[in-house]
Parts: sequence; structure tokens; C-alpha cells
Amino acid sequence: MNAPSAPAPAERKAVSLVRLRAMLAAGEKVAMLTAYDASFARAADDAGVDCLLVGDSLGMVVQGGTSTVPVTLDEVAYHVRCVARGRRHAWLIADLPFGSYEESRAGAALQRGARPRGCPDGQARGRLGGGDGAVSHPARHRRL
Repeated sequence: MNAPSAPAPAERKAVSLVRLRAMLAAGEKVAMLTAYDASFARAADDAGVDCLLVGDSLGMVVQGGTSTVPVTLDEVAYHVRCVARGRRHAWLIADLPFGSYEESRAGAALQRGARPRGCPDGQARGRLGGGDGAVSHPARHRRL
């Protein structure tokens, strides 16, 4: 007797914010990986990863820097576009790099409403913002 196989990647539904909340409420584990390019995003998505994060860690991992501090919002936006082209189902989250947000909540809300050049709306569905761990809700702010 054969065990049921996992659904083929084409059969899997796109992960939504509603689905993520339901998973967390039910105590299900959520698989999240950092991705910086289309091919890794596709491989992770095809493996069933629920969320892909484009983080400012790209400054060290991809660019070979010794810190994440020099990473710009435009550089993160470039990698968001790359990952967005590779993913099919995973929820895509972008990190706000150091210095691209304000210390106050009002300033952060203004910054979250801004969109980097060349990054069309709808590619990143959430943003991680700074030291308070805030996640910008996609319905309240324009997306990366």
C-alpha cells in the first residue's frame, strides 16, 4: 500500500494572511526561509515553504559585507522583485533595512506607505519594520 503523496506544487494554493493566522491559531508550524533570488525562491516554494523573507541580511550573505547597515531600501526592493518572480504560493515578506524607518510609530507608518523605485505594488505582502518587530499589515499600507 502506498502512502498518499504530497500535493504537486501546481495543486497547492497560495498562502494568504488568513491561512497564516489560521495556522498559528491551530498551533501549526509555519516554514519560513530567507530568499534573495528567483531560483532559490522557486525551489523553496516547490518544497512547500509557507513564507519567504527578503531580509537586509542580503548585505552580508549576497553582497559580502560585514554588516546589514549599508543595505538600502532600493536594494531590498530589487531582491523582492527577484523572489516575487520565482515564488508561486509562498507569502512574501520584506525587511525594512536599517535607517529606512523612523523611530516614532507615526514616522514608521509614513515610511511603510512609501514604495521604493521600480518595485510595483503587490510583490511583498508584508514588511518587517525595525526594532519593535512591527509587521506592517498589507491592507493598511501600500506594499513594496
